[in-house]
Amino acid sequence: MGEATPPRAAARGLAVEEGDSPALPRRRFLSDRGKRFRRVRDAKVAPLGFFDKYPAILTGFFFFMWYFLNVIFNIMNKKIYNYFPYPYFVSVVHLGVGVVYCLISWAVGLPKRAPIDSNLLKLLIPVAVCHALGHVTSNVSFAAVAVSFTHTIKALEPFFNASASQFILGQSIPLSLWLSLAPVVLGVSMASLTELSFNWTGFISAMISNISFTYRSIYSKKAMTDMDSTNLYAYISIIALLVCIPPALIVEGPQLIKYGFNDAIAKVGLVKFVSDLFWVGLFYHLYNQLATNTLERVAPLTHAVGNVLKRVFVIGFSILVFGNKISTQTGIGTAIAIAGVAIYSYIKAKIEEEKRQGKAA
Repeated sequence: MGEATPPRAAARGLAVEEGDSPALPRRRFLSDRGKRFRRVRDAKVAPLGFFDKYPAILTGFFFFMWYFLNVIFNIMNKKIYNYFPYPYFVSVVHLGVGVVYCLISWAVGLPKRAPIDSNLLKLLIPVAVCHALGHVTSNVSFAAVAVSFTHTIKALEPFFNASASQFILGQSIPLSLWLSLAPVVLGVSMASLTELSFNWTGFISAMISNISFTYRSIYSKKAMTDMDSTNLYAYISIIALLVCIPPALIVEGPQLIKYGFNDAIAKVGLVKFVSDLFWVGLFYHLYNQLATNTLERVAPLTHAVGNVLKRVFVIGFSILVFGNKISTQTGIGTAIAIAGVAIYSYIKAKIEEEKRQGKAA
């Protein structure tokens, strides 16, 4: 350890570095200090990079990639279900490809793997179980109904979050937030009544997904940790994968062995089948990671609005790509639901920002 700064030097505001003698003559000290100042003066300042000068462009790029990967994932995912309707197995593939990606990233040190202990593992298991259940039921819904309808049902997630916060966590939800959820419930109800692809499997699975992700949020708050989000999501993905494998084997295993794989290969070929599964898994992992990276770069309000716009993009592109016919009432109901989510997200983000400002003051 370095020696403590002598009292007299400290009183004069002079720094004594490690290894310096407390009896260092003043002239020599000033000479050394002058040399240091000249080195700093003569040193070349590193030029700012393009994205350092224009951070908004980089943030816009993150938003674009988040939307792009999410849209591609949803479209490719639905196309796979058109010739391979096995959502439990596909869910395992999504998580499996993501886990392999995380393991390779850890192996090359990008990022460096954060250690985990038994206490943190106990906190993460409930989060991962809810993540697994929500992911599987989302895919069951995607396989059963139109992508646009599943995303319309999933617009109800804020309603479940608010209900859980109020009645489970005991948090007081402002009346303005409850009122903003009224058009969400109304819009989803209108869309569901006349949705041409409606079936109960798709509807109930999407609702279970909403509930699962709500409880994931609750358990995530209890598992708050200093670990960075990339490592945290990697550990959650690994646990979720282990949770998803047994039901996939039990529910779909026998069918896959008898005719599932053979039918898919006969329809599209082995190379396309394997490559489709790989790319959809990679897009799933990357869009989730990009969503986290985007959140770290912008204010919660901006991210909330961006999340709503992302859902609009997914619904719009899925209708265009798959040519899904929707009734006028379904279209109006979907628009009302999305508008309600936008209002809710705006109000909630404003409330959280006011709380942070109050604490800072």
